[in-house]
Amino acid sequence: MSDDMSGFSKRKQLDDEDYYLSEEGYIVFKAAYHLKRGYCCKSGCRHCPYGYNKKTGQIDDKKSS
Repeated sequence: MSDDMSGFSKRKQLDDEDYYLSEEGYIVFKAAYHLKRGYCCKSGCRHCPYGYNKKTGQIDDKKSS
């Protein structure tokens, strides 16, 4: 991806494997980005590898294992 999305992250440069642009033009971070970041932001991200459930406010241990 040629667009510079570095302003959306504390990291200097986002790798192509870190995100994609949705049909609506939103930046969608992939699980690889979340794992590199190292913690769950508890925002209910679409590709959360930590298993956070925004409805319950809990992290599902089954998914995060």
